[in-house]
Amino acid sequence: MNFDAFAKDITDNRWNVFGVEVYENGRLTHSFGDTCEGIYDLYSCTKTVLSMAVGIAYDEGLLDLESCVLDYLPKEKVGKMTGVQKEAFSKITIRRLLTMSVQDLPFVAEGESWLDYSLACALPNVEEKSFNYSNISAYLVGVALTGAIGRDVGKFIEERILAPLGITQYEYGRCPEGFFYGASRMKLTVQGLSRLGLLLYNKGVFEGKRILSEEYVEMATSIQQMNREGGYGFFIWKYRDGFSINGKWKQKCYILPKEGIMVTYLSHIEDDSHDLLESMEKNVLGIEK
Repeated sequence: MNFDAFAKDITDNRWNVFGVEVYENGRLTHSFGDTCEGIYDLYSCTKTVLSMAVGIAYDEGLLDLESCVLDYLPKEKVGKMTGVQKEAFSKITIRRLLTMSVQDLPFVAEGESWLDYSLACALPNVEEKSFNYSNISAYLVGVALTGAIGRDVGKFIEERILAPLGITQYEYGRCPEGFFYGASRMKLTVQGLSRLGLLLYNKGVFEGKRILSEEYVEMATSIQQMNREGGYGFFIWKYRDGFSINGKWKQKCYILPKEGIMVTYLSHIEDDSHDLLESMEKNVLGIEK
């Protein structure tokens, strides 16, 4: 491993990377930049946090992955749906939303009621279980989880995930109707994201305390739905022989349990380049392009 070369690439290329951490066999061995002070946008890494909250509810028997999402949504909202919409949504389980396998959902919800917007989406191909990345899928999971646990999801995440991981610096967002927005809008430190990654790396245990069942972690980090990137679990991406937590503008936590390596970085790079990833793979993982 040549971590110094990776850090030099970041500096020399002026890549907008806030901080980096590398863990080997669960221990922090290298760091660069601001990893503990500033909190930065996670974008879609927020979805993985939501997946963990779903896992806790699943472990406690509060939520059934095979149940229809409508079973957990506010009854007054479901009652206003047309017969056609109810029929379409009757085929959408929590598992399908977690795996982004609902066709025709738009990428984002709009308007004053994101829930009304989401439940009014036409789904002519609802039975086709192919990959369709949509923030609405995560949003609906968050609202459904609210119904399943009978309390605010944001507070649930604070108490059941963030506090046990020792994460005290964070922000998260809500939709116009007040539901936790599980698709994005969360902020953490680099170290905070690493702790989420360590929870998955250690199969649901952090510093000797079990937070998630090994069963759920195995499902969430395994390929549940194929896509062009190589596979998708429950709001978690396949990466080589491991998996990753991914955000929109290169917010990443790469977890390789077999190699005993985890790499986390938070950045804001609004392009489709792979330069940062390729430098990390070459200098940290020892993988040549």
